[in-house]
Amino acid sequence: MTQAAEIVVEKLTKDYGTLRAVDQISFVVPKGQVVGFLGPNGAGKSTTIRMLTCYLPPTGGTATVAGHDIFFDSLAVREKVGYLPESAPVYTDMRVCEYLDFKARLRGMDRAKRQQRVDYVLDRCWLKDRRNSLIATLSKGYRQRVGIADALLHNPPVVVLDEPTVGLDPAQIREARKLIGELAGDHTVLLSTHILQEVELICQRVIVIARGKIVAQGTPEELKLKLAEGTMSPLRLVVDVRGPQEQVSSALAAMPGVTHVEVLSSGAACRLAIRGQAGADLRERVAQMIIQRGWALREMKVEGATLEEFFVQITDPAAIAAA
Repeated sequence: MTQAAEIVVEKLTKDYGTLRAVDQISFVVPKGQVVGFLGPNGAGKSTTIRMLTCYLPPTGGTATVAGHDIFFDSLAVREKVGYLPESAPVYTDMRVCEYLDFKARLRGMDRAKRQQRVDYVLDRCWLKDRRNSLIATLSKGYRQRVGIADALLHNPPVVVLDEPTVGLDPAQIREARKLIGELAGDHTVLLSTHILQEVELICQRVIVIARGKIVAQGTPEELKLKLAEGTMSPLRLVVDVRGPQEQVSSALAAMPGVTHVEVLSSGAACRLAIRGQAGADLRERVAQMIIQRGWALREMKVEGATLEEFFVQITDPAAIAAA
């Protein structure tokens, strides 16, 4: 990788007694990018995040953040990182501007610097009209903005966000995604999440963890293309058929070259996604079979692989055990 790395992790491990929560993981986060740290619940995402932000000591391995070792230079790491935990730990009895000024004082900023940075993050996080509001009166979406503003307060080169959109409504999620996307370039962002749409929309790279192990890394497009490396085509054929769902899906599954049939919706008409062997074009044969059976073919289209399909495949316990 030619681009400078802001976070470098090598064989990082965390044990809780006999339980290995994080198992010798290695990855890098390039400078100035938004990198998604993706995995199912309980995969080891938050444990890794806490180790990288020096809130939890590793059992083994090494990691550097902004050039500082998390073992031997943890104070310097904390100075270089803005960290938003999954639940923003804000003081609800303070006003927004008071809370941010208080956090800036804890970081040793003088009065002029505090005022400059507080005004900046209030503007950057769309909080100017809430600067004098009690945090207790804010919605969860606004509290998340306060948490992100706190993480940006000391202008850190690295920003670590742990599930920043959990519990937000759709409008708040869109606003949070926009803000996170705007941080790229000025900051390196490690975004821990299990929401696949979030990753596809705002992340330049993705790291997938499951059962404490890194199971895939790359750009969203690279990960989707990996479906083509197996026996399954990276494309799927989606058909909308008026006919009995069980009979339609069984007939499709029995066709030569078909490897998988997924029922997307059922009713008087059913919608199915069909996967074939790599390189197979099933359109003509599928259309012919449906018409011969007397069913009505209402729609047929080819769709590319999705990150969700790759994620489900790569985090399957059988796939992890075989890796």
